[in-house]
Amino acid sequence: MTTSPTSASTLGTPGKIIALHLNYPSRAAQRGRTPSQPSYFLKPASSLSSSGAPVERPAGCELLVFEGEIALVIGRRTRGVPPEDGWAAVSHVTAANDFGVYDLRHADKGSNLRSKGGDGFTPVGPALLSAQDLDPAALRIRTWVNGTLAQEDTTADLLFGFGRLVADLSQLITLEPGDLILTGTPAGSSVVVPGDTVEVEVDAPGAPGAPSTGRLVSPITAGSVPFQDFGAKPLVDDLQRTEAWGSAEAAGLAPASVAAPAFDLTAELKARINSVGTATLSAQLRKRGLNAVSIDGLGSTRPDARLVGRARTLRYIPAREDLFESHGGGYNAQKRAFDSLGTDDVLVIEARGELGTGTVGDILALRAQVRGAAGIVTDGGVRDLAAVTALSIPTYHAGPHPAVLGRRHVPWDTDLTIACGGASVQPGDVIVGDADGVLVIPPHLVEEVVAAAIVQEHEETFIAAMVAAGHGVDGLYPMNADWKARFRDWAKEQA
Repeated sequence: MTTSPTSASTLGTPGKIIALHLNYPSRAAQRGRTPSQPSYFLKPASSLSSSGAPVERPAGCELLVFEGEIALVIGRRTRGVPPEDGWAAVSHVTAANDFGVYDLRHADKGSNLRSKGGDGFTPVGPALLSAQDLDPAALRIRTWVNGTLAQEDTTADLLFGFGRLVADLSQLITLEPGDLILTGTPAGSSVVVPGDTVEVEVDAPGAPGAPSTGRLVSPITAGSVPFQDFGAKPLVDDLQRTEAWGSAEAAGLAPASVAAPAFDLTAELKARINSVGTATLSAQLRKRGLNAVSIDGLGSTRPDARLVGRARTLRYIPAREDLFESHGGGYNAQKRAFDSLGTDDVLVIEARGELGTGTVGDILALRAQVRGAAGIVTDGGVRDLAAVTALSIPTYHAGPHPAVLGRRHVPWDTDLTIACGGASVQPGDVIVGDADGVLVIPPHLVEEVVAAAIVQEHEETFIAAMVAAGHGVDGLYPMNADWKARFRDWAKEQA
């Protein structure tokens, strides 16, 4: 028998509010990283509020962000339980909203105290659902902004199940009745402004009676009291705007799509490109005066696989501690580049030939593969080389290195002209790779170069047959007029 929901007003003041950083795969993909273990931060009990209570965007702040979440209410004193017993320590679940101002992240150094600990920044409710009636893997979380659905996900494939969270925390911390655990937010979190209304609901559509918390309503208001000089003041940059809004496009910092020359890399054209080797294509480019179009010094994780696609570009600049602090963390240029890849894209990375650290590892390479990208090309190092090699996506690189990006690089910007392995690469260039190496072909030359390369390889098939038959190469390679006439006769026979 299903227990009727209880009003969240019975909660009282929790001793602890513990919030999880990342738990939904959709959010992890958006952030460009998937943690191997859960990590947490604390919110003060004074941040708690109820449905209908206004949430104030502090004066001088630009980036107030909502995060719809499922909150667990601890029902009994709990210490040192295993994951299989963790859910039994939960008495209720309810809806929560983990509000934060990204303008103050710079002041927190990762603690989130000021950015997420403001009065009213943790509304919960309106109803509590009895945990004993619920399957923790069959809950749904939804968030609306001004009546439009902004977030929707389920607990079916969380990175860290609820029982595991309770067990992990209880290894060192005694959880007391009434403590709250906020269990992470799915993709879709974004910025709200005064006048907006945010609503969050948690329900169990498959359970008897489809129990629901009802909608947790949070109207957004504007603060009027400015921050004073005796503390850190609001500070934002384009990185914080991108993370707060969820993407550079949503923040108004980049066009919705990457501009590229009017050129269609059709399936038929890709097949024609794949019918000829990079050596032949290189020869045809050289005939047209293009000698600096090979990306040199790289090996492939998949030398047996062909690479054909359109260039997307990512630039790293030399490491500098203050610049890495502002551009290296969060949803940085590297993560945005991998997250925006699509079918037939090849991410080409300018790493200045620096071999003393990695420029991509297994998680981001997997992200590129899942997004349907054709390949990755970097003139720097690769971390997790065995794992990257096991993927189907080909990655061309200058060598392995175990160190993280920040040792030598700052991820700086995307989709601009870069240098990689001695070659200039522009977004939209055609990238072709095989066991011989990687070429950059300007889009306006692709049709011409490929057509000529197909003819060249047809001729070379004839030349090879003649050499195999015992003929010398003088006058045959390259062909003089007599051999060209014999080739034309041979070609007719082959037709």
